[in-house]
Amino acid sequence: MSIKLIAIDLDGTLLNSHHQVTDAVKNAIQLAKEKGVHIVLASGRPYSGIAPFLQQLELDNSHCYCISNNGSVIHKAHNGEHLVEDLLEFADYQFFESLSREIGVHMHALADNSIYTANKHIHHYTVVDAYLTNTPLIYCPVEEMDRQLSFTKLMMIDHPEVLSERINYIPEDTFDSYSLVRTSPYFLEIYNKTVSKGQALKTLADKLGITHDKIMSIGDHNNDIQMLEYASMSVAMGNAAEHIQKIAKFVTGTNDEDGVATAINKFVNV
Repeated sequence: MSIKLIAIDLDGTLLNSHHQVTDAVKNAIQLAKEKGVHIVLASGRPYSGIAPFLQQLELDNSHCYCISNNGSVIHKAHNGEHLVEDLLEFADYQFFESLSREIGVHMHALADNSIYTANKHIHHYTVVDAYLTNTPLIYCPVEEMDRQLSFTKLMMIDHPEVLSERINYIPEDTFDSYSLVRTSPYFLEIYNKTVSKGQALKTLADKLGITHDKIMSIGDHNNDIQMLEYASMSVAMGNAAEHIQKIAKFVTGTNDEDGVATAINKFVNV
């Protein structure tokens, strides 16, 4: 097997539980880069939340790319420019903002490299998301929003037990029209139906002339499933849920055990 591209999720995968890239992981990635392998960070985070790790891993050059917002945007890594995008429109924002109030959960939206919330009492998890992803947080009532905005993703957010209960009140046809992915106990992320990390990875690989049999994907959560299914070599983290591990061809160590380094060294740096 000759791997030409490695797609790596961030939270729970590349990053340990302290949200850091360990030296072992950094060294394994560097060795793979020296072999000419494309390293693509693929995250649910916006570009602003990926950029610090692109810099740390020296992936912030004009020959590198990253995937943000679970596949709604493929970026040029060095400047964040959108290479390919599949965005939600203002009407979608209005629908879900109204629905979130109807079912009793909070919501925020990503646009223009900012997080927008129309919730006057800003939820704790909205603040956490803004902090972890280095993204400006803006309070703006719906009626004052710029109707020309397009959105990389929408997020229903709340305490896990509240979100788990209220999701049951979302109309069934909503799931037919949009992609709704539970990416953590307190986040339900919303995209166009066509959006996934797997589709974005295929689009990027096609652009680079790399076939799926030359691709490794590493992930740990539901939003990584399509990416794992597309790649010829799928790697689940040891901290991934059992159903994620079952679909992978290899289960590596956890994100606190340098699992990414273990997988790269086993299949690429040999």
